[in-house]
Formats: sequence, C-alpha cells, structure tokens
Amino acid sequence: MRNLAALALLPLVAACATSPNYTVPSSRPAGSAAVPPQQPQVQPQTGFRAPRIMDAPGLDGVIGSDASGLVRQFGTPRLDVWEGDARKLQFSGNACVLDIFLYPPAPGRGETATWVEARRSTDGRDVDRAACVAALRRR
Repeated sequence: MRNLAALALLPLVAACATSPNYTVPSSRPAGSAAVPPQQPQVQPQTGFRAPRIMDAPGLDGVIGSDASGLVRQFGTPRLDVWEGDARKLQFSGNACVLDIFLYPPAPGRGETATWVEARRSTDGRDVDRAACVAALRRR
C-alpha cells in the first residue's frame, strides 16, 4: 500500500522538478526590450523599394493601370485589400479568380498594377494569366 501511494505521488513530484515557462519580472520600464550585446538591434528598412514589374504577353492594359482603370476593365473588385502602400484587387468570374497587385512605382506616386496571379475558383490551381484576363475583361 505504501508503494502504491509513493507511485501515485511520483507524477506530482516530477511536475515540480520541471522548469515552468514563465518570465521573471524585470526592473526595466515597460516596453523596453533587452538586446544581447553580441546581437546588434536590426533597424527596419524605411526607404522606398521599387516594385518588381511583371512583363508577360497578354497583360497589356493591366500592368501599369491604376485601380480606377482596372475597375473600368473588370468591374467592381470582389476584394480590395490594403497593406501599407500596397494594394490587392481581386476580380472573379466563372472562369477564374484574378489577383492584381498594385504598388507605387516611385516615392510619392499613386499605386499601379505591377503583378498578376490567376487561378481556378474551384480548386485554386494556377491558370494562364492572360486567358483569365481575357475571360474577365468587360466587353
């Protein structure tokens, strides 16, 4: 009986022996992060980076267009998502889903279409971008 009681307490004793995952309070002010001296703090990039511009046949009139030009070509986008100075417009139809990515070509300029992705709406498989553009473009 005594051995049975000792075995029952064994998991509790083992739990006390493991180190818990908690942070020891510091005397540093809230919001200040400690940086080890051997690892200098990395500064985020704040300068402008020019976007990569897609050059593919069949995307004439899409690449280089602004958002209003794309709306004239494809109608109201299903999605209009902003992230910083980047924008994604998504157009969809029976044939495919078209994602058009817009970035400013230079500092202080408005964003224009620089990249296009196309996929089937049924299974998400890639489709020919130019064919998707042609299928969704308003006549």
